[in-house]
Amino acid sequence: MNNATLKKYARGLASFLMHFTHGGLLVTGILVTALLFARVGTAESHEQGLQEIGSFFSDRRGGSEAATTERASPTGEMRAAIDYVSRKYRVAATAVEPLVIAAVEAGERLRLDPMLIVAVMAVESGFNPIAESPMGAQGLMQVIPRFHQDKIDAVPGDNLLDPAVNIHVGALVLKEYILRTGSLEAGLQQYAGAVSDIENLYAARVLAEKQRIEAAVRRVRQSSI
Repeated sequence: MNNATLKKYARGLASFLMHFTHGGLLVTGILVTALLFARVGTAESHEQGLQEIGSFFSDRRGGSEAATTERASPTGEMRAAIDYVSRKYRVAATAVEPLVIAAVEAGERLRLDPMLIVAVMAVESGFNPIAESPMGAQGLMQVIPRFHQDKIDAVPGDNLLDPAVNIHVGALVLKEYILRTGSLEAGLQQYAGAVSDIENLYAARVLAEKQRIEAAVRRVRQSSI
């Protein structure tokens, strides 16, 4: 591994650690995603949404020293999802927690199933925030920058290895593909670049993982009755 590659991963790891140390970035990513999804219905509204995202982040950046936001605590059901992911993917629960919280809060605001977001992260990267594929897909949601530069440009920092940015951009891409294709399965296949797969194997894999996460949540729900 050459020095340039080592420096790249070091920068990504530093961003990842800073992200979990300062909850404000995570919450900012979640809040601002709502502005984007509210405007993905048409090309015109999507463009306007991206402009509003830039303005929102600029405002937040300008007042970042004064603005401190405490990250929400996980509910019992969210904890069940966190524990499942932590055990299966051998990732510390403290590292998984803000990712699941981000997915849940984004999903609630954006009408996108939060456990779907979690399942996509699971399949795409195994919750490795600095993952990079041979095709150049980066981060938790494995976003390919050259295909989604407009979305990345809307988020200051331009760093897909920042978990908040990656979840935000990846969820936007997924939402747009679902809307564009008219179905969840077809949207997932397009997200994976596997539209020619008539068996929808990628979609089946994501949805199966989503069902396993939901089963863990149901067990907690039933035990509390």
